[in-house]
Formats: sequence, C-alpha cells, structure tokens
Amino acid sequence: MPSGYPGLDRHLPGGGWPQHALTEILLEHYGAGELKLLMPALARLSQSDHDHDPESTGWLAWIAPPFQPYPPALVQWGVELSRVLIVRPRDAQEVLWAAEQALSSGNCAAVLLWSEVLSVAASRRLQLAAEKGGSWAIAFRPLSARSQSSAAALRILLSTGRDGTEFSILKNRGSRPATLRNILHGDAAS
Repeated sequence: MPSGYPGLDRHLPGGGWPQHALTEILLEHYGAGELKLLMPALARLSQSDHDHDPESTGWLAWIAPPFQPYPPALVQWGVELSRVLIVRPRDAQEVLWAAEQALSSGNCAAVLLWSEVLSVAASRRLQLAAEKGGSWAIAFRPLSARSQSSAAALRILLSTGRDGTEFSILKNRGSRPATLRNILHGDAAS
C-alpha cells in the first residue's frame, strides 16, 4: 500500500506499507510526526468505494491514543471520520486484547495502538491477527523498546533532529535497513 511519500516507498518492499502485517514505530516522544507519516495511507483506507459497496470500507481503530485525535486535522488529510473508532482501554492488557480483537475481526482496515509494553509473544499475536483479519496493525512504542525483539514485518524509528525528521528502517522483511531524512516535508503525494 503506497505510503503517500515516494521517497519512503522506494525503500519499502513492494513500494509501500506492508499490508496484513504489523508495523512498529518507535518514538522518542509522541508528536514526532508519526501520524503525519501515516495520514495519506489512512485517508485512502477510510474512503469508501461508493460505486460498489460503501460498507466495504473498514474501520480505522485507534486504541489508547495518548491525545484526543483532532477531527478537523483528520478531515483535512482526507480521513472519513465516520470510519474512525476510538477505544480507550483501562490498562495495558486491555490495549493488547482490544487490538487483537479488532485486527482479527476482518472489519478494520487499520488498527493503531499505543503501547508501552509489547512482548515478543504479544507482537506475534498481533502479527497473526493482522494476517487473519486482513488488517494493517501499527504499534507506537517508546524508543526504549528498540533493544527488544519483535515479530513486526516492519520496524522503524522516527526521530526529530536539527536537520528535520529522521526515519530509520530497523527491520524490513524483503529489504535492508535504511535511514531517510525529511521525508515528511514536501514529499507527500495526494
């Protein structure tokens, strides 16, 4: 699935985000551009195909987001708000349970989850649930998780520095690691 950033797509196998798989995004802090990175793809996933079955479009499930999503910004990116579902679990166990259920249901085009703790076994369960339900799983994790193993098909590190946003591909099935700079500035395709 094209990311909406041609410079990034050149470094991803198949020319975009892996579908039916877990993508892990490691962050120094929330708000580093992680949502801007995903918005072109999420907007495309939220759009219904009115010529065929408008109900065929899956949900975009946001599980335990650290901030309240801002609807006008989502609309500006082209996200169909009627397809956004926000889930606020009580604890870390419920975050993983809700994500696994949403992924395996077959009703979600994408499931975004924010989790401080994600074991190798939990990442494997999310990967299998994404495959089963035909959904794209995106897990946002702290930078401290970098040294931990993961079953994610794609694992990236997003950081900001003097020279702008840096995007490091740490793990990528079918391709090699890479570091890209300023991919979020002026490179998004509509």
